[in-house]
Amino acid sequence: MNSYFTVEKETNAEYEIKRSRFIGYIKPVKTKEEAESFVVSIKQKHYDARHNVFAYKIREDNFKRYSDDGEPQGTAGVPVLDVIEKNDLTDVCIVVTRYFGGILLGGGGLVRAYSHTASLAVEAGVKIEMSLCIRFSLECDYSFFGKVNSLVEENGGVIENTEYLDNVIVSGYIPEELFMKLDSKVVEASAGAYKLTEKDKLFAEI
Repeated sequence: MNSYFTVEKETNAEYEIKRSRFIGYIKPVKTKEEAESFVVSIKQKHYDARHNVFAYKIREDNFKRYSDDGEPQGTAGVPVLDVIEKNDLTDVCIVVTRYFGGILLGGGGLVRAYSHTASLAVEAGVKIEMSLCIRFSLECDYSFFGKVNSLVEENGGVIENTEYLDNVIVSGYIPEELFMKLDSKVVEASAGAYKLTEKDKLFAEI
C-alpha cells in the first residue's frame, strides 16, 4: 500500500432529529489502543447520554471494530462503520453520542441518523491522503541552499527542518516514487557535488 485516506484532525459535528441530539466525534488514530482510549474519553465526557456508539478501522492488519452500545443490533455501529468504509478511510475512529429526545425513530430512522451524523463528522474532519514517503537529508554549502529548497518544492517534496551550521543540513520527505527524480535533479544541479541521503520511510500528507 503506497497511500491511504484518513482525516486531518479531531473534531465533531451535530445533528438533531425528532428531539434526539446526535454528536459525531472523529479522530485520526494509529493503533487499537489509541482508538479505544478515544472511545473511553467520549463516554466519560457524555456519561449521561443514552448511547455512545462507535466504529473504527486501523490500517495495521486491516482491523475493524464497532459497537451499537444498546441500540437495536445493526442500526448504529454498522452504519457508522459503513461510512468509514464508503469513504475509504482507515486509521480513524468515530464515536456518535445520542441524547434520546423521547420519540422513537425506528430501525430505518436510526440507521439514517447515525449514518448522517458520521458523514458530517467525516466532512468536518477533512479527508486527506497519506502517501508513502522517503525521508531524506542533504548537507550543502550556503550557495547551494536556495537551489535545494526550489528543487524540493518543484518536485513534490516537503522541507521538514533546516540546520544552519558550517554548512546547511536540509531534512525533508518526498513520495517514494519521486525520490529518484529529485535525487537526480540535485546531482545534476550541483554537477555531482551533492546527493540526497535516504533516512527512513513514513506516511505523510503531501
